Amino acid sequence: MERATIRVDGVVQSVGFRPFVYRTATDLGLRGTVRNLGDAGVRIELEGEAAEVDAFLDRLHEEPPPLARVDTVEIEREVVDTAAFGPFEILDSADEGGNGGGSIPPDTAICEACLTDMRDPDSRYHDYWATACVDCGPRFTVVEGLPYDRPTTSMAAFPMCEDCRDEYESPADRRYHAQAIACPQCGPTLRYGSVDGAEEAAPEPPDTGRDPFPEALSRGADGPGAVRAAAGTLADGGLVVVKGVGGAHLVCDATDPAAVERLRERTGRSAKPFAVLVPDVDAAARLAHLSETEREALASPRRPILLVEARDGSPVAAGVAPGLHTVGVMCAYTGVHHLLFDHLDGPLVCTSANLPGRPMLVENGAIVDGLADVADGFLLHDRRIVARCDDSVARVVDGGHRLVRRSRGFAPTPVDLPGGDGRALALGPELDVTPTVLADGDCYLTQYVGDVDDLATFDYLRDGVDHLLSVTGLDRPPVVAHDAHPDFQTTDHARRLEREAGLERVAVQHHHAHAASVLAEHDRDAAIAVTVDGVGYGPDGTVWGGEVLDATRTDYERVAGLAPMAMPGGDRATRHPGRMLAGGLFAHPGHDAESVREVLRAHDVPFPSAEERDLVCQQLDSGVNTPETTSAGRFLDAVSALLGICSERTYEGEPAMRLEAVAADGTPLDIDPPRTTVDGRPALDMPRFLVELADRRADGAARADLAATTQEALALGLGDLAVAAADRRGRDAVALSGGVAYNEHIACRLRERVADAGLAFLANEQVPQGDGGVAYGQAAVAAARHDGDR
Repeated sequence: MERATIRVDGVVQSVGFRPFVYRTATDLGLRGTVRNLGDAGVRIELEGEAAEVDAFLDRLHEEPPPLARVDTVEIEREVVDTAAFGPFEILDSADEGGNGGGSIPPDTAICEACLTDMRDPDSRYHDYWATACVDCGPRFTVVEGLPYDRPTTSMAAFPMCEDCRDEYESPADRRYHAQAIACPQCGPTLRYGSVDGAEEAAPEPPDTGRDPFPEALSRGADGPGAVRAAAGTLADGGLVVVKGVGGAHLVCDATDPAAVERLRERTGRSAKPFAVLVPDVDAAARLAHLSETEREALASPRRPILLVEARDGSPVAAGVAPGLHTVGVMCAYTGVHHLLFDHLDGPLVCTSANLPGRPMLVENGAIVDGLADVADGFLLHDRRIVARCDDSVARVVDGGHRLVRRSRGFAPTPVDLPGGDGRALALGPELDVTPTVLADGDCYLTQYVGDVDDLATFDYLRDGVDHLLSVTGLDRPPVVAHDAHPDFQTTDHARRLEREAGLERVAVQHHHAHAASVLAEHDRDAAIAVTVDGVGYGPDGTVWGGEVLDATRTDYERVAGLAPMAMPGGDRATRHPGRMLAGGLFAHPGHDAESVREVLRAHDVPFPSAEERDLVCQQLDSGVNTPETTSAGRFLDAVSALLGICSERTYEGEPAMRLEAVAADGTPLDIDPPRTTVDGRPALDMPRFLVELADRRADGAARADLAATTQEALALGLGDLAVAAADRRGRDAVALSGGVAYNEHIACRLRERVADAGLAFLANEQVPQGDGGVAYGQAAVAAARHDGDR
């Protein structure tokens, strides 16, 4: 007889892992126990014949529950003469644990079994919005800390009724130890109401552990009636706030142009594309062209917003994604979503409910107070959201799944960082921030935080890191990595942690972090990296963003890229693309301020006023506040202005995204990207290319063809530079990262150019290519430098 003590780490709590262990051990006739540990691991004690123990371990690795992820298994075995255990049983969770590093599973979409219960008139879960089991429902957004048991979640405020308790305590039931188990008799309550002239939400009652409904909210209806009332408001063209798993959304009828326009007016979001919520993949296919890969992504338990090509004749109002050829589609993932679609036929706009520039609202009082002048109705529940969590966003680019925003459905599941020994906290840059905690080869990314340029979002960053440490059982790491930009809020925070907590600080150049993120994902030590995005602080004091780097995880060298252009007005040029066009034209040796002014007039390039256009030209002539940039994103902005596609950037990436939409209908012209040399490095001469485009435009070339030509030239030009650099430096791979890498044509053509040269092509797959993946790259650099110093 053998006795085995087994320690399992990974995503093994609240995913049905203990019932799986119980059933497996019982089937094999093994005695012993299983219990959750305080750092998200599981300990199993087994006793029985050696062959049965071997069979148990095989099934542990090969047949875990669908939401579980077994990362490590530590086993101690010994031969014994006497039995120490009785029949196998599941024990209560223990506070003891190891060094942390376990992981609470992410929030997942309602499963088919729970959806069937919700639809069954004979089920006690009929029409109940918050039913969940071990295979679905909220986790990350309701848990306070470890071990992950009911008392450490916001569900502790809802004592289980006798029926729920029976299911919760039955190892054979799929709701066994499902911490979010609830029913109409004992679970969270759904309420619909409106605000009738109230200036602010009433004070909240004493803390009960629930999220109270403010008195300012009229009690229109509860339960199923609340869903019917909300659906009625939506059908009448109204705007409704729907509180969900990780936050609240503003919702309206996506087929009603007037409703969409009201949503834009009331939120001040003049052009930012809205996501569209549909009941299922078949409904999504009626709105957009879907590949099999896109269908699988939409139907996955993660349910991201997926950016897909819109169908001509789609019923979705043009105002949902103005000027774009793609639309963000998301399938229903909560019981509330499915219940709403029982009363509504068409798709719904579903966008984050937040005040401008602030994190998404999650508390009922703040939701009603902050959105009283925006929403016509509120569909809320009284379960506290412990950690807000925005929807994830993804796109299929060149046949591969690319994350734009990694959040709900992913956080806090770790991403492997091969060779990433040690521990570090990486804060990311300042925009699209997603901080990361590295712990001995695992990178735990927080949920999406956003732009850390105000106090509320900065507080969210700190709270997000603290919550991540709490639900992983990890201590604060001794190293903090951050962007090399000296004026970022994240840089200031890193300095504060160095000063006040004694953390070792590691500054990482922005584009090196992009490159390192790809290297780490693919377990590569070095590659030529094409890093293309909007802006990044360069060590030479200029603004980078169109770079070809010879990169390792510890260091990099700038070996090629785009020729610089002026940014008249600095940050103002990122908002007004006409300024970037003026700066690009002025960088051409054949142009001065007056000739640039004439080109701008001839092409009727939009500026806020004619006076500002003339002032920009004067500014270029004087050289005052005209920093240089090599940014690929800013170059695309300039072309967007030249072709009259976008006159003002109202959201990140808008000019380039609109340019891509126009280019989708065009055919590239035969224009080779011009070359030059900058500081001894080969470069694409973007000023000369802009002048060529302006001449072709003046000669009558189609706008769509010129947009397509721009993408083609940028992709092939950078591809050629990267291939040549790989040949010179003996590299066998080219990596692509940065926000511009989401452009389908640019990514596809650059990959083809690299493959034609016989080189490996690498791109981000598990973390965002944009700034949301920078923290992962910073962690990779910090780990590599630390390893190199040992």
